[in-house]
Amino acid sequence: MPFQVLVTGGAGYIGSMLVPALLDAGHEVTVIDNFMYGQNSLAAACAHPRFNVVRGDVRDASRVAPLLKRADIVIPLAALVGAPLCQRDPVGAVTTNHDAVIDLFGRLSREQIVIMPTTNSAYGSGNADNSCDEKSELRPISLYAIEKVKVEKVLMARENSISLRLATVFGMSPRMRIDLLVNDFTYRAVTDRFVVLFEGHFKRNYIHVRDVARAFLHGISNVERMGGQIYNVGLSDANLSKRELCEAIRRHVPDFSILEAPVAKDPDQRNYVVSNAKIEATGFKPAHSLDFGIRELIKGYAMIRNTVYGNV
Repeated sequence: MPFQVLVTGGAGYIGSMLVPALLDAGHEVTVIDNFMYGQNSLAAACAHPRFNVVRGDVRDASRVAPLLKRADIVIPLAALVGAPLCQRDPVGAVTTNHDAVIDLFGRLSREQIVIMPTTNSAYGSGNADNSCDEKSELRPISLYAIEKVKVEKVLMARENSISLRLATVFGMSPRMRIDLLVNDFTYRAVTDRFVVLFEGHFKRNYIHVRDVARAFLHGISNVERMGGQIYNVGLSDANLSKRELCEAIRRHVPDFSILEAPVAKDPDQRNYVVSNAKIEATGFKPAHSLDFGIRELIKGYAMIRNTVYGNV
């Protein structure tokens, strides 16, 4: 059945893929976004009669509250995403990623549904064998991961809520981000023909941005049996080290050189093998492979030749 869906931050990297998918599924969609990157990523949606857009900051309750009253489902995407951006603006990170979301929860009725992206970066380095599932201990290090963990605890205390712990997202989007790992390494392969790796043995999981949109739609269709729970969302055949990721890219860009040097450290010390069995048991399976995404990105980077497509 169609719902009234409010997407905060809906013009961002994930939102600009999710909003058209929600409209195609028959839902009425309202987006509130501050358009901090000057993007017009939802331009194609403006012709749709079931689409509405509001320019505003999610920290402004006077803008958000009236929109919440009309929503059956809320998808809070508005955030300062990633450890580097949160480190650069810690006040904005706390007020946007935590305070505004907690305030939003407090304004909702028990009947309203929330489906929210959280992050598996909070797993840190996993357990002794680096494996993680939804019951694993969380070890958030960066401000970004810490605030996401805090919000998830509150989210799970309310009814009709689903937390989607997203793997590292990749793929082309109308509001592109080159700073995500697969996107970044593929961009370096296409433009520089080399990359300098640090912590090349560190493993993490990946998921295509189109499959993230599909996961939200899956949650909407299955909220009665998925509600009140946390789900990892990633490619089960893509728990890869940074070095293995680069080797996968090199299969598509043969002259890509991979150098390793201890030049930096991951701010979240992400080194884990993630199980996605729980969401797969509900019937969800990703439809887009890592190789699909790399091929897509190579084509996309024939168009994109600057560094404005990132969060930092």
